[in-house]
Amino acid sequence: FNLNSTLVLEEELKKMCAILNHRGPDDEGFYLKNNVGLGHKRLSIIDIAHGHQPMSDKDEKIWITYNGEIYNYLELRDKLIKLGHEFKTKSDTEVIINAYKEWKEECLDHLNGMFAFAIYDGKKLFLARDRLGIKPLYYTFFNGRFIFASEIKAILQIKNVKVDINWEAISEYFTFQNTFGDKTWFKDIQILEPGHYLICSQAGTQCKRYWKLQFNEKPDTLKDEKSYAHELKNCFQHAVKRQLMSEVPVGAYLSGGMDTGSISSVASEFIKPLHTFTCGFDTTSVEEDEKIFDERDSASFLSKHLNTIHHEMILKSQDMEQVFSKLIWHLEEPRAGISYQIYYINELINKNVTVVLSGCGGDEFFAGYPWRYKQILDCKDKASFEKKYYPLWIRLLNDEEKNILFLPSVKSKLNGFSSLDSFCKVMHKCESNHPLNQAMFFDANTFLHGLLVVEDKLSMAHSLETRVPFLDNDLVDFAMQIPVKLKLKNLSDVVRIDENEPGKDIKHFQKTNDGKVILRKVMERYIPAEITRGVKQGFSAPDASWFKGESIEYVQKLLHDQNAIIYQFLNYDSVKNLVGEHVEGKINRRLFIWSLLNFEWWCRRYLKE
Repeated sequence: FNLNSTLVLEEELKKMCAILNHRGPDDEGFYLKNNVGLGHKRLSIIDIAHGHQPMSDKDEKIWITYNGEIYNYLELRDKLIKLGHEFKTKSDTEVIINAYKEWKEECLDHLNGMFAFAIYDGKKLFLARDRLGIKPLYYTFFNGRFIFASEIKAILQIKNVKVDINWEAISEYFTFQNTFGDKTWFKDIQILEPGHYLICSQAGTQCKRYWKLQFNEKPDTLKDEKSYAHELKNCFQHAVKRQLMSEVPVGAYLSGGMDTGSISSVASEFIKPLHTFTCGFDTTSVEEDEKIFDERDSASFLSKHLNTIHHEMILKSQDMEQVFSKLIWHLEEPRAGISYQIYYINELINKNVTVVLSGCGGDEFFAGYPWRYKQILDCKDKASFEKKYYPLWIRLLNDEEKNILFLPSVKSKLNGFSSLDSFCKVMHKCESNHPLNQAMFFDANTFLHGLLVVEDKLSMAHSLETRVPFLDNDLVDFAMQIPVKLKLKNLSDVVRIDENEPGKDIKHFQKTNDGKVILRKVMERYIPAEITRGVKQGFSAPDASWFKGESIEYVQKLLHDQNAIIYQFLNYDSVKNLVGEHVEGKINRRLFIWSLLNFEWWCRRYLKE
């Protein structure tokens, strides 16, 4: 959208779309009029024959380019027809157009789904992102132009847009292994925050939050645990069933845990046979406490129980080494944990289905991280909560340690920036009084968002759409009202786990099935008790062992090279000492090593190239 009224060049728009071909290889389209240009790369899933985009209303006054799915679009379509609107397709895209015509910005209150879209109505651009940020949307202002896209690499196709590092984002990353708010690793390129919309016109720009995430118990909502369990069962079933709509094959992740198992159970009632997918790891050379990361046995057990067609793959240490360049190109801004295994499993999934159901979100809304909660449950106010919870989220380095890591040139650009301030800025938006609800608020606003961005990038890298039933509007709204006592038990017995080494002591895992109490109770109707009563485990590889064993040469080759790009910004001796602590077995720094490798490869792919 050229605010300086210059013409949008078709060549530029096509170049932006071409680099996003992996997101939509089935179709493409363009709309250009004077100073406005919309482009679209389509992954065809609903109304394959008639869902071409950009799409307009019948008068061609309103145009949209949209990525996502609106799961209640059929109900909305019926409602809009009764209100006098006409439809020429059966797509959810046209439902958004007519919803905008009917309700303007308030159309967002009617949408249950995952989406990022831009609407041009002849006067202004209206951009919006779904409530929790399942679908990404980036934008920048450059030389009198407003440029936006689903991925940053498309924005970088515009002539003279240069890559510069956002050091506040990097500083946050080296503390939280994530970035907060609208920041990205790219200076001057923002991500539209979840639950926000942006209006851009010649008169100016307005960014506004249309939905806020708040955990607040409502004591009078339901009478007892049985009533909550019954309502949760209904919400969960409806959420999964709602997200099965598709004209292309749908499958499901099956990790061997409760969340993916329960989703697969409901989905398998409607899709016969359901294809399920698991990623395992070669653990022949890893330490005993990391062998639990290979969940193939549990997943196979569940698959047999649910009678699914099951697919699995096994990753070795070399697989990480070989994929870094492609991985970083797709990620653009690394976040939230170790992710190469997600890239590989999605590559396998795409060979069998076009849509996959994910278990993401169950932990953040049902208290799935009890080891973090123990130390904050006695907090009486937000100040004491922030003081105690902030250290629990330092996955890499605190501000003092980063002061040693960063070179003086970087510290001068940071100008006293503190990651604690970033943490507090998130918490200032929280209206909940209970410390557990405050913790889940932070987790859902930050860690969950990071997981969703990574999942979108690494599934769309293979033209695969990931859906997230646990983030269905109705299910989320209900989950946030469930009393704390129905989410946690045995709080006095919970211990903290070092997230760098979640398998250090198996006793830790025996303690961590105290979360998600009511969810476990409900899921017993879908999957065996040995699964619902199992312990919490994330989807991670045995990298702590590999980084000081099979992959040590790779790590040292990149991080012991004083000519590595990162040493234009980081202190070489500091890095060498911290990595050495891991190699020597003194401190588990697997997440820090992973993050350093990410930063080096990001510099190679985006700064150097």
